[in-house]
Amino acid sequence: MTSDTEEMLRAAARNNAEWCAAVSGGGVLAADAWTSARRTPPYYPDAVTLTADASTAGILAGIDTDSPGCSVKDSFAALDLAPAGFEVLFEAQWIHRPAGTPAGRSTLDWTRVRDVGELAVWEAAWDGEESTGLFHPALLTQEIAFLAGRSAQGRIVAGAVANVTDGAVVGVSNVFTADGTPDDEAWTGALTAITALWPDLPVVGYEAGDDLDTAVRHGFTALGPLRVWLHTA
Repeated sequence: MTSDTEEMLRAAARNNAEWCAAVSGGGVLAADAWTSARRTPPYYPDAVTLTADASTAGILAGIDTDSPGCSVKDSFAALDLAPAGFEVLFEAQWIHRPAGTPAGRSTLDWTRVRDVGELAVWEAAWDGEESTGLFHPALLTQEIAFLAGRSAQGRIVAGAVANVTDGAVVGVSNVFTADGTPDDEAWTGALTAITALWPDLPVVGYEAGDDLDTAVRHGFTALGPLRVWLHTA
């Protein structure tokens, strides 16, 4: 791994940690990891490592391993949490897209979510059923953009979240489609919207499987592996 790749991987991990902290409403951001002593919302880890040599003992001390569902995002696939009662839930790849990469043209109308009511509609489309309040109003900031792709009928049929870290990188996550909209529409539209908002910043995130293949088609390259560990014992 080159020094530039390692630096971008660390930036991607920190960006993701900041997003997890925002959704979770707090936690402790240290030099080697973000941790939350309080159990985090569904789909979100209780810790995200920020360096390859993050302390296993320190991470476990900072999270609630007594509650069901506790998880750790091992950003460098460097930890062995099996002795502490964890199992690997899934593996993925950090991804990076250089600033200025052309994004193509979407057939949907893409806008930024601006208010609480629109956020609830966005989340219901993302969830496929209803808004649960996972994405709370405090997330509607200058640094976080909920992006909505609408059909000709005005329905949200695609979307994504973008968040900026220190004016250095933009993270993309929660890319989704609904009502049979092709995945490529979501990526094309979201990346075009992100480029319009932050034209000079590279885009980072993580994906696996078919979603990783789709991201690669849209100009991303893999930076390195990550693992998410789930506490089961």
